Amino acid sequence: MKKAIIYAILAAILYAISTPFSKLLLQTISPTLLAGLLYFGAGLGMGILYLFRLKHLTGMNHEPISIKSLPPIIGMIVLDVAAPILLLIGLKMSLPENVALLNNFEIVATTLIAALFFKEMIPVRVRWGIVLIFLATFVLSFENIQTFTFSWGSLFVLLAAICWGLENNLTRILSKHNPLFIVMLKGIFSGICSLGIAVIMKETTSNIWMILSALLLGFVTYGLSIYFYVTAQKQLGAAKTSSYYAISPFIGAMISLVIFLEVPGILFFISLAMMIIGTYLVSTPSSIFKHSKNTH
Repeated sequence: MKKAIIYAILAAILYAISTPFSKLLLQTISPTLLAGLLYFGAGLGMGILYLFRLKHLTGMNHEPISIKSLPPIIGMIVLDVAAPILLLIGLKMSLPENVALLNNFEIVATTLIAALFFKEMIPVRVRWGIVLIFLATFVLSFENIQTFTFSWGSLFVLLAAICWGLENNLTRILSKHNPLFIVMLKGIFSGICSLGIAVIMKETTSNIWMILSALLLGFVTYGLSIYFYVTAQKQLGAAKTSSYYAISPFIGAMISLVIFLEVPGILFFISLAMMIIGTYLVSTPSSIFKHSKNTH
């Protein structure tokens, strides 16, 4: 049990570093190219991990990929191409600590999509959490609330969260298959598609160190983080694991403040308080709604 808790916290910490370090890489790499490298790095790393663990996975009760699995797989890959590109465009235009908190809107998107299309019940507790997260997101979306100056970077981040919310529900359909194989599949194909778009747009780089850094960051934050999450989930269950993982955006925000030595305004702290309470209400194990782990 203790090891599983450590894995869940490690998953949260590893994903948390994606926002500040992606912000650093965006200084020399375009959002589309970086999105491709991050996902391809995750897929490549998880593919190697999958081969090493193949013997341990053969005895597990996982359904093989079939024709019926193709529509959600294709949808998952398309959304995983769009979401990181939108996120990184927004990150390039916004403060990294704001983006880290805005990522929590994915919880709202996932929950509402699950309720609308999969008829899942949303308890009162979770509804209040969604309201608080939505209000915090609204406040963070303005550069200056007094003059109502809207941050366009926030809009891209919110669109990314909606894409990932839909992708989470598609991934839930694929949960009967081997999770490591699904992550490897989405990482490699989403990465290749994004890299192809970057090449077409002539957004390439010859800086080998930046490329390797992006691949490594993708493996750690999108690949290894998911592996630790899945491992923890087997012991703790979905609800308890998600409650530990919910600290990730806040860790990301704090790391961003330290790295970029920025002093946020009062709006950030108001949003932070609402986000903490809202995330607690949505993610704690006592919630009836079981929020799936984002597997981007």
